[in-house]
Amino acid sequence: MSEPFTARFPRVAVTHEWLTIPGGSEQVVYAILGLLPQAEVFTSIYDPSPWPELLRRRTVHTSFLNRLPGAKRRYAQLVPLMDGAFRSFDLSGFDLVVSSNHACAKNVRVPSGVPHVCYCHTPMRYAWDPQFLEGEPIGPLAKHLVPLGTAWLRQVDRKRAAGPDLYVANSSFVASRIREVYDRESRVIHPPVEVSPLLGVERDPGAAYLVFGRLVPYKRVDVAIRACERLGRRLIVAGAGRDLDRLRRLSGPTTEFVGHVPGDHVPGLFARARALLFPGLEDFGIVPVEAQAAGLPVVAYGAGGVRDSVIDGRTGVLYADPSVEGLCEGIERFESMTFDDREVRANATRFAPDRFAQEFGDLLDSLTPGARPADTL
Repeated sequence: MSEPFTARFPRVAVTHEWLTIPGGSEQVVYAILGLLPQAEVFTSIYDPSPWPELLRRRTVHTSFLNRLPGAKRRYAQLVPLMDGAFRSFDLSGFDLVVSSNHACAKNVRVPSGVPHVCYCHTPMRYAWDPQFLEGEPIGPLAKHLVPLGTAWLRQVDRKRAAGPDLYVANSSFVASRIREVYDRESRVIHPPVEVSPLLGVERDPGAAYLVFGRLVPYKRVDVAIRACERLGRRLIVAGAGRDLDRLRRLSGPTTEFVGHVPGDHVPGLFARARALLFPGLEDFGIVPVEAQAAGLPVVAYGAGGVRDSVIDGRTGVLYADPSVEGLCEGIERFESMTFDDREVRANATRFAPDRFAQEFGDLLDSLTPGARPADTL
């Protein structure tokens, strides 16, 4: 960032959906705050305990939702109230607004003439992705109400999408969804991934494939379990989440669950795996990049963000059919190939944090106070 930037934009507001459990979108928030030392944070719900000093030393403004009993645990159930929460913030006096958005953070009221840059992780999944709730425990009454709620969320989301002056997408896939859903153009800047600690991992692959991450239905870990058991391949499932009990029930003797893996054990997990299986549809997908940094090839359903991060036939295999049969074919294709460890690792370096800082910093440097940026980039 250029030194005059802080003089041109003395007060900056960074908005983010909620700050409860650290995840991939929060890594983007950290990176943005690292570029904007003057920024204040606005979020619907905030639990300060799990966050690093970079965030805790900032001024964090919360909405009225933060005062509701149990909000820090049931934040996802409060999505219908999020629009009102973000519209309630008073951003008068700020010179620049940057929203980190996957639901309603972009919905803030921005003073006239103040640039608003939206880093979009995805258009609101609750509204636009009908498969997002597949496998979730929804009662009969709620199932009847979901279409009505979805229609309302779409109406609100499309209306608020006109607010940001400039959209940044985290992948080519999300850029196409922004165009389709919001009729807006966007610039693709991939999120920062901490690859450097993994680049020196010494590979010692065994026979087992690996699934790594949160165990929630849309990740489609069940597809990986069924495919490996059909082929007689060993599978290690690393991670925790609300889908764990269901996955255990459908698994057989070739699947091993190892639970939550501490960060310092992740390199060893990648080192010993044969390949990472990634059967879900992700907007970007940080785990495939981390795996490649450790030299671990990826076998992934070839849709979504992995099309930006995995080079088919060179750093992994992308298969077209999302079913169990499709993954079986992907695994068998992978087993017929060889991969260059150096090429796999080098591909991951394209997503290092310094690249994000350069690209997003250049975008912010190009802004002019009081001018509306063009959204066709």
